[in-house]
Amino acid sequence: MGRFEENALIQEKRKMRIKIIVLGILAFVCAACNTQNQNIKNEESISDLIVSGAMRNVMQKGELEGVINLDTIQDKTGLYGIGPESYLTGELLIKNGKSYVSRVLSDTTMMVEETFNVSAPFFVRGTVNEWKEIEINKPLDNIKALENYLIENTKEYKKPFVFKLIGKVKKAEIHVQNLPKGTKVSSPAEAHQGQVNYVLANEEVEIIGFYSTKHKGVFTHHDSFMHLHLITADKKKMGHLDEIEIDSIKLYLPTK
Repeated sequence: MGRFEENALIQEKRKMRIKIIVLGILAFVCAACNTQNQNIKNEESISDLIVSGAMRNVMQKGELEGVINLDTIQDKTGLYGIGPESYLTGELLIKNGKSYVSRVLSDTTMMVEETFNVSAPFFVRGTVNEWKEIEINKPLDNIKALENYLIENTKEYKKPFVFKLIGKVKKAEIHVQNLPKGTKVSSPAEAHQGQVNYVLANEEVEIIGFYSTKHKGVFTHHDSFMHLHLITADKKKMGHLDEIEIDSIKLYLPTK
């Protein structure tokens, strides 16, 4: 082989190595982009809210894996959000930019941790920095009564919206998902296997709720216009709110 042919071969090998390196870098970038896209797949903006995934996909299709990693939306003042933890192993709540996860320890105890290092199979969130305070000075004996109060007193509000309640509850019942590992889900009954219910009495709490008349099966259950998570003032208990009984409480609605 002559010197000319040898130099040409060396140059060709160099070009091949550079091409392989470039392709490797592109593959890495694409993988990173795909990961980020998976974190926000099935995301939809509705009014002032953003919804990732859908409750019906979890409850009926068994899509339990995360569609959003909460660490991708952290450090946002005024951010509120709720949903279950991926694979239905706990409950999630973002309250004014801080994220909490609750998990079952026993039939009477739970663990509440402040962290964004969690994901959700569906999640609804919105940002509110200015609130209108309304004093509810009438007894509400159950969660349906609360829903009826919202229906009557938010007729002029653009829907859907996030709201919050702060004060003492006479009684409340919350649950925390605790689906056994490896469980397959194809119905709401199967999705709630392992769920643990907790009863609260005379506790100071904050309740974050999302209201919509058009998103049953997306972020509210089929029989309600609301999805609510409750956290106690001491942050030792947090979960999906199933029932409530109050004498009075403060309601906070987004400033119109």
